[in-house]
Amino acid sequence: MKNLSRLIPVVAGAIAGGLIALAVAGGGSSTKTVTTTVIQQSQPGEPTSFGGSRPMSINQIYKQDSPGVVDIVVTTTSSSLFGSQQSTGEGAGVVYDTKGDILTDEHVVSTAKTATVHFQDGRTATATVVGTDPSTDVAVIHVNVPSSELHPIAFANSSAAQVGDPVVAIGSPFSLPETTTAGIVSQTGRPITAPNGFTIENAVQTDAAINPGNSGGPLLDAYGHVLGLNDQIQTNSGSSSGVGFAIPSNTVSAIANKIIARPGQQVQHPYVGVSLNHDSVGGAQISNQPDSQGRQPVVPGSPAAAAGLKPNDLITAINGQAITSTDQFIATVDRYSPGQTITLTVKRGGSTTQIKLKLGTRPETVTQQNG
Repeated sequence: MKNLSRLIPVVAGAIAGGLIALAVAGGGSSTKTVTTTVIQQSQPGEPTSFGGSRPMSINQIYKQDSPGVVDIVVTTTSSSLFGSQQSTGEGAGVVYDTKGDILTDEHVVSTAKTATVHFQDGRTATATVVGTDPSTDVAVIHVNVPSSELHPIAFANSSAAQVGDPVVAIGSPFSLPETTTAGIVSQTGRPITAPNGFTIENAVQTDAAINPGNSGGPLLDAYGHVLGLNDQIQTNSGSSSGVGFAIPSNTVSAIANKIIARPGQQVQHPYVGVSLNHDSVGGAQISNQPDSQGRQPVVPGSPAAAAGLKPNDLITAINGQAITSTDQFIATVDRYSPGQTITLTVKRGGSTTQIKLKLGTRPETVTQQNG
């Protein structure tokens, strides 16, 4: 069974076999843990990421892009019976524009009391958090430095990525800034779990080595364009096992633009309020029993409940667009905005019906769905 939030445990430190871990390096302990969209045309016989001119070598990509990759050191303060304790964590970021906006993962800076950005040439700057979105694990921070210090990296079209395309990752694994690794796109369209428990769709899976500290750093295509922000690893040991995931660049840029346009305000996502079976066939099927946390298949008081959706309903279309899987349902709903009304084609028993549903605003966390 698959919940709409696609709940997968996320832990810091040692990772139980098969769990997806957020990758942030810590100083002795782990923390929780415009740009232009560039669309390139492929040449016959070349991977999607190989466009108008010849691809670059790993060294060329590093020389071109490393000035636009920063090391981010965050300080957090926590309280305990023994008083306040301070800890540090480390991740990476991508320069987004010449105004001083830098993109990273939400989980890198979500609990930060302070954040310091280290540039390749040795300059450091204190960063302020412009805004974060735990539903996509995207954050924007800002530094006040001369524009000459800022080297934005162009963004690729993540929807055009194909299995086998070469990629390069740059970040700060284990507090080693400017570490560069290479690999391929292992798969596309992977769903991963955001810090608030909801699902991030269309993540790019890669075998390029990423480890704690790579979070927020770029996964680059063959032209040195950002294909995604490195975000999670699947591991038995807590370190890279060749299965990493990056938030897709199309999602990153869309969310970053919203954050920059409305600094300090929460990014709003559409919300239905159902738990869906992972192995649905011919559509997205609502579960017929509570999930492991006791949440009902149709959340009481949710837009789904108000519309009259029921457990076991099979949703086969949204506004006439065919839905063939749970992942497609989630991705399609996410294209709409809270407050919009959509029409669902629903199979119930032996009949098909049309149900209108007014989308709500996603709660801050999955655990608030029943609250």
